[in-house]
Amino acid sequence: MTTQLIECIPNFSEARHPEVIDQIVAAITSVEGARLLDRSSDLDHNRTVLTFAGPPEAVEEAAFRAIKTASELIDLNQHTGAHPRIGATDVCPFVPLSNATMEDCIAIAKRLGQRVGSELSLPVYLYEAAATRPEHANLENIRKGQYEGLKAALSGAEGESDPERRPDFGPSKLGAAGATVIGARNPLIAFNVYLTTDDVGIAKKIAKAIRHSSGGLRYVKGLGLLVDGRAQISMNLTDFHDTPIARVVETIRREAQRYAVAIHHSELVGLIPQEALVDAAVWYTQLDQFDKEQILESRLFSSDDGPQTIDHRPSSVVYGLSAPRPFDQTQGKPVSFIDELAAPTATPGGGSAAAYAGAMGAGLVSMVAGLTIGKKKYAEVEAEMQAIRVMAESLRKELTQSVDDDAASFEVLMATFKLPKETDEQKFERSTAIIKATLNAAHIPLHVSEGAVKVMELALKCTKNGNLNAISDAMSGFAMSRAALTAAGCNVRININSLEDKSAGEKMLNELAGLEKQADKLEKEISKVMKARGGI
Repeated sequence: MTTQLIECIPNFSEARHPEVIDQIVAAITSVEGARLLDRSSDLDHNRTVLTFAGPPEAVEEAAFRAIKTASELIDLNQHTGAHPRIGATDVCPFVPLSNATMEDCIAIAKRLGQRVGSELSLPVYLYEAAATRPEHANLENIRKGQYEGLKAALSGAEGESDPERRPDFGPSKLGAAGATVIGARNPLIAFNVYLTTDDVGIAKKIAKAIRHSSGGLRYVKGLGLLVDGRAQISMNLTDFHDTPIARVVETIRREAQRYAVAIHHSELVGLIPQEALVDAAVWYTQLDQFDKEQILESRLFSSDDGPQTIDHRPSSVVYGLSAPRPFDQTQGKPVSFIDELAAPTATPGGGSAAAYAGAMGAGLVSMVAGLTIGKKKYAEVEAEMQAIRVMAESLRKELTQSVDDDAASFEVLMATFKLPKETDEQKFERSTAIIKATLNAAHIPLHVSEGAVKVMELALKCTKNGNLNAISDAMSGFAMSRAALTAAGCNVRININSLEDKSAGEKMLNELAGLEKQADKLEKEISKVMKARGGI
């Protein structure tokens, strides 16, 4: 049986109270099969966008629980923010991904809308492909006047003051949770461009020039806002095939030149189809007669008889289904691994943190080597530093991959404990699987330990011969790697100690002990170098 895959991207009118979003996320992930892919918050907008996916039934149930939780925790009467909104769960679109159609998403939107209206007593409007009225296909028409304007329009008895604004489901009156807009649509890219000015008037003029509703680009919706003290054009790109990102960016660039400003930077909110980025790369590099089959990963993933070591992911991997990505709640932007660590979930845990610390150490070593290369004063060690940088970058990639590998190994281990154990044969198979998964869960942090010691060796070389102005950074890289070794070592030992027959992991423990002795010697040596060369 072919598995259907649906994506849901609800927008919540909250970003300044992370504990509220934590509870909404918990509601989503409490549904088996619903997988959180991304969490992106903006403090100025006071808005959070969550992205999750899974089979239709799981996604529909997770969306209902999220809307219910948001309605209990978010009060629109107390909400302020730069982004237009009419509800706690402001908008909840469904997008067909794998083996699913737009009709499937429309059916989900209608069922969910009816349930939210009846069980939660929230006004629900259907939009985009699920709209029941032509004017409601456009979200801006539904959100006209925002929460305050809609509340005034529905203030009469059952909406008598403005019948045109009656909802599709639920009561024709607004409470503290406002209304919810539910619909079905194709993939949308939420894309913001910041300008080199704080004049929001310029951003508004450019937004007017590029958005379709005022004569601009066909599949662009845009607003001019002031965010983080900088003028921003906030956009939704509703069809990146017919209006690609590169065309939007270049149009903004030309419009900005009229006002003697430029593009400072841009950002994504949530996820983006890989194809959209490929299209932009092809445009900017002017690759004539480019064929997407020329992309290495595309060829590998589509090959049925390719190397067995390749992870043949479905096409939906472009939406991030391979792993949920971390985010930065404090800055309201992706990506922060720290917030994932702080979440009340079993993974990522200490093993992933160890790998992340080691990757940071490798990154610092690479930085110091880079700051040494090309300096006349350090010409004699340039070749050494070039080699160090190559090795540090290789280690950084390996350790970064271990962040996800450690979490995945733990999830596999937990799954083995759920295997059946009713018969003797099942008990034996379960026991064997547990041992194998436990050893694998120990092997990954042991690999991290090896990488951490290698980074420490490179950091020592940087403190000896690298740019003196960055010697503290080299020492910081060493310290992060030492912390990685300590944390990874704990994970190796805890896994081995959980085995009844610990002899299976004896070799790993011996290797770990050797690495720790080596690290002790490196630490004594770098302390001497720091005193002699750094004065600390």
